Amino acid sequence: MASVNATIASNTVHGEKPEKFNGTDFKIWQQKMLFYLTTLNLVRFLLEDAPTVTENETDKDKRAAFEAWGHGDFLCRNYVFNGLYNSLYNVYSPMTTAKLLWESLEKKYKTEGAGLKKFIGKFLDYKMVDSKSVMSQVQEMQLILHDLHAEGMEMSESFQVAAVIEKLPPLWKDFKNYLKHKRK
Repeated sequence: MASVNATIASNTVHGEKPEKFNGTDFKIWQQKMLFYLTTLNLVRFLLEDAPTVTENETDKDKRAAFEAWGHGDFLCRNYVFNGLYNSLYNVYSPMTTAKLLWESLEKKYKTEGAGLKKFIGKFLDYKMVDSKSVMSQVQEMQLILHDLHAEGMEMSESFQVAAVIEKLPPLWKDFKNYLKHKRK
């Protein structure tokens, strides 16, 4: 029975290893890395501090727990390091625990509202052009609106429609005026 369990465990497929993080799309990479570390039963090391053990500690259970934690933290930290581009690895390699590494990455790349500001800028600066199909440009705007929604910004449907109308390309001027003055 033990050999069957060992065979099953060795054949278990873990979550797909995420692509290396290059400094962009942190939230996506973070979610994929969290899932990957969860499948490896290592995600707890991103949250926990090391158990405390004094140098003169005689309790073998405490010492064994400390060593086991150290091994798990080593694995977790190196899986995260392995998920970074070399240029980022060099910056974050001094981090001594998985938790410190994770917190440092979050502090740098998950600043509160940074995504929202980025997408608001994209939305406000977006201009439709005559050289591309209007439908493809509307889809691009919808993606920006989706990103804004994902960052927690709510906009009424009537505001979204008005924004799309305002951003119609110059050759659509007559149709734009028609839509503006239409009651429904």
